[in-house]
Amino acid sequence: MSQDLNTFKEKYPFIIQDKVQWGDMDAFAHVNNTVYFRYFERVRFSFFDEYGLMDEKETTGVGPVLASTRCRYKVALEYPDTIFLGTSITGLEHDRFLMHYAIFSEELNTVAAEGDGFIIYYNYLDKVKSQIPESQFQRLSALAG
Repeated sequence: MSQDLNTFKEKYPFIIQDKVQWGDMDAFAHVNNTVYFRYFERVRFSFFDEYGLMDEKETTGVGPVLASTRCRYKVALEYPDTIFLGTSITGLEHDRFLMHYAIFSEELNTVAAEGDGFIIYYNYLDKVKSQIPESQFQRLSALAG
């Protein structure tokens, strides 16, 4: 099902713009399946940076870690294209949340892929699962659907 960019922006409140690179392509003349996970990583870390999640990790050792991820491919991306990488969060608990991702193709005017990433909080110093620091939990609560 096709989706326009305005609808995409309503569904995904955090979006970054990017370009499909020639090197993203594979021998089948479309973006390689593994590259979609790099796109998801790009928007995930941009989100983490924007909301200070990585700052907390640097100061306390407690931060987010990807526990699992998946992708559903809808249409093949090709070079050249401008893409919009969007994310939203749901299922916020005191130690985890789910990030939803999507990639919108400007060239095709539709969503090319959707996926999600299960994020848990981790104490990198003690190497154990952790709670989300309260200040971060409050920020994330304001965003969670």
